[in-house]
Amino acid sequence: MHRIPMKGRRIATALFVALLGIAAAWAAPADDLKEAQKLYQQGKLQPALDKVEVYLKSNPKDPQGRFLKGLVLTEQKRIPDAIQVFTGLTEDYPELPEPYNNLAVLYASQGNYDKAKAALELAIHTHPSYATAHENLGDIYAQLASRAYDRALQLDKTNTTAQVKLAMIKDLFSSQKLAAAAAAMPKAEGAPKAEAPKAEAPKAEAPKVEVAKAPPPAPAPKAEPAKVEPAKPAPAPAPAPAASSEAKSQVTAAVQSWARAWSERDVAAYLAHYAPDFEVPGGAKRDAWEKERKERIEKPKSIEVTLSEMNVKMVNDNEATVTFRQAYKSDTLKSTNTKTLKLERAGDRWLIKQERAGG
Repeated sequence: MHRIPMKGRRIATALFVALLGIAAAWAAPADDLKEAQKLYQQGKLQPALDKVEVYLKSNPKDPQGRFLKGLVLTEQKRIPDAIQVFTGLTEDYPELPEPYNNLAVLYASQGNYDKAKAALELAIHTHPSYATAHENLGDIYAQLASRAYDRALQLDKTNTTAQVKLAMIKDLFSSQKLAAAAAAMPKAEGAPKAEAPKAEAPKAEAPKVEVAKAPPPAPAPKAEPAKVEPAKPAPAPAPAPAASSEAKSQVTAAVQSWARAWSERDVAAYLAHYAPDFEVPGGAKRDAWEKERKERIEKPKSIEVTLSEMNVKMVNDNEATVTFRQAYKSDTLKSTNTKTLKLERAGDRWLIKQERAGG
């Protein structure tokens, strides 16, 4: 049967970037980790594994060392051992999305798409802005669809509709070859780059095609108030600009209040900034999403959320779109990304209707 690879055949290494500062407190063990990372980048897998094992003897819970061990085991095709490492990371550091993504890649390489789907959904619930996990999940659904169409054709070979749909999926994932050079890791010193190494795919799989994504729709133009002819020759000043300026200030204050509640780990205040009809990422249930957010906010010992480059656009008097750079820092994780919030007026408050990564 035709098999479709996940876009995320590349194992994520971006976790290194976020966690590099952790090892600085231990000078000698940190040297072992840096050497292990260097050996891994050079393709010297067994020496890298030996070195990281030495490091983990002194720091058995360190997420960076364990993550590197999982990468090395993956490259060595020791899939069950790699799964065990990444599973342990999800249990000890459930707020990190990368181990879930890597588990999904490994499960998919074994043809276990149900487990891969569950792991990716956890990655997305942990970080709704994790684009790689979203795209990988789409590939998993495509693979499951391919299997279903195959089964339909086995039961009814004259089903032309299933034939067309299956052909479309196959064409999508097999229309171009993947360059062999793309599998090579960068040889730079220090931490791996955000571009991740690729997980080994089964030989029967076709290469993945990059599909261009359409840009998000532009905000609707601001509604203009009806113009009234002035009674005097000199036109009276229009009240709309002042109202718009005041509304923008209210929206900005609402977003800053949301970030402040997050930083103070005040779950009730944080959740109160979301509208009753908030579009929960991934289509999850509101109760499940709130429970997950509560756990993610309360688990770290400290959280600091800083917003910058804020741009407020008023769609109309009751809707606004805000784009900004978000810097997140806790005792276990650091990340920076662009985020967009859509807010709607509810009485004298502005509540979040939609939250997404990107501009």
